[in-house]
Amino acid sequence: MVEVVTLGCRINSYESEILKEKFAGTERLIIVNTCAVTREAERQCRQTVRKLRRENPDAKIVVTGCAAQINPKSFARMPEVDLVLGNREKAELEKYIRGEIVEKTIVGDIFSYDKYDDFVITGFEGRQRAFVQIQQGCDHRCTYCIVPFARGNNRSVPEDEVLRQIGVLLEKGFEEICLTGVDACSYKPSFSGLVKKILEAFPSLPSLQFGSLDPAAVDDEFVALVGKYRNIWPHFHLSVQSGDNTILKRMRRRHGREEVIGLCAKIRAVRPEATFGADFICGFPTESEEAFMNTVRLVEEAGIGRLHVFPYSERPGTPAALMPQVPVEVRRKRAKILREKGEAVDD
Repeated sequence: MVEVVTLGCRINSYESEILKEKFAGTERLIIVNTCAVTREAERQCRQTVRKLRRENPDAKIVVTGCAAQINPKSFARMPEVDLVLGNREKAELEKYIRGEIVEKTIVGDIFSYDKYDDFVITGFEGRQRAFVQIQQGCDHRCTYCIVPFARGNNRSVPEDEVLRQIGVLLEKGFEEICLTGVDACSYKPSFSGLVKKILEAFPSLPSLQFGSLDPAAVDDEFVALVGKYRNIWPHFHLSVQSGDNTILKRMRRRHGREEVIGLCAKIRAVRPEATFGADFICGFPTESEEAFMNTVRLVEEAGIGRLHVFPYSERPGTPAALMPQVPVEVRRKRAKILREKGEAVDD
């Protein structure tokens, strides 16, 4: 039976479910679906591969995902690895593992890829909640982020395909549907329009949930839908990253701290029970103590309690890696302080 090891985000979780179903009858195959969001994530991927090889000396190990796309040579050098595939090739993995592997590394240009894997998942192993991918890639270029170079440009799954996937999952008995994507709010032609069509098409859907939401792209139509449809799960996770406007500009984010506070207030106005989570980066280049304290204050002012906090991690090739760096120990200290603030707000 195939073993699929997933590291990283919800998109990876979704794609891993596809791989599990595609290769359900394949013996001695291990697929490692990697993450590249930080250097630590890449290190953990390599560590995982070594452990898997020790435990499975006769298996065929395929490394794919974002770390394989960004840094294929680091995995190709590993004797534990049989095959390295990029994110584009992941969707056609079956054709690369037939017979003897001749070429160890096959990683194409992700920016020339304008498709997505349209395989319909019929279930999510061991889960009550099912993820539905609505888009891939990202057209924005935040200065710290390597993800567009791993995932390519924004491309949306057609509305009828999204509805078809949800229908299959509901028939299988899933009651929680989570819409996910690399940049879900940039869904074309309209993220709010898609949400409305889903709610109208499936009025008995118990719970519609969302992955990470971009505060700059959440519009008033979406807020109105939150107020109208009680089956929208009232927890919203926002990609905030900082509470300081200068740092947000240097990150090339499209929102300011005022927009985050305002969005949380708008949603609470129509759903008083709403709760919020957010992603934050601590110790971004040039972040002063005052800039960091603006982030701490934002968490309290916006009432954001469930935080995903990351010390800043330099990614080669990004503009932020060339900026004046904050010492690593300071990044870690600030991350600890912010996590504690989030726990206090959540209580």
